[in-house]
Amino acid sequence: MPWSSTRRAESRDRILFSAERLFTQSGFDQVSIDQVMQNAGMTRGAFYAHFRSKQELYSEAILSAAWRMGAQHPTDVETLIRGYLSPEHLGQKKGSCPLAFLVSDIGQRDQPVRDSYTKVFSALATKVSGVPDAEPDAAALRALVLMVGGVAVARALNDPILVERVLAACREGALSETASVPI
Repeated sequence: MPWSSTRRAESRDRILFSAERLFTQSGFDQVSIDQVMQNAGMTRGAFYAHFRSKQELYSEAILSAAWRMGAQHPTDVETLIRGYLSPEHLGQKKGSCPLAFLVSDIGQRDQPVRDSYTKVFSALATKVSGVPDAEPDAAALRALVLMVGGVAVARALNDPILVERVLAACREGALSETASVPI
């Protein structure tokens, strides 16, 4: 008996959610299909009913993670920046931002993966600009680079006081870049 479309979609979501968590924690090379499937509570054979390759999964996991995060993002720019550049965001084990947590990994990947990353970056830049459906201006791009870079660097540090100082400095910079954005 064939699976219902609902069960198939739920299975695919479980795989994507597992991949999001594992990839943002460990990167592409350190995560296997077997690990993704085991974490999702499924067998390796089920993987190929949903994805052709690990690269395809990676690309879709980036988009999925961003979609999940986007659904949680506040609508006002200041709250978005403060939440993004917070210790709570940095410490998340699920729902982590693929922009910051995969930044050094993406440049080594194929075009579809880089396309997914670019879509996510562009969408968040538009949100930071405060102008829906518009090209983000230079200030929004600077603010987003401070946000992504700040979280990426803070994640690599092991001194909690320095981590908070980096996050605070990037929050201040990103907020000053977007000060003219209507909130």
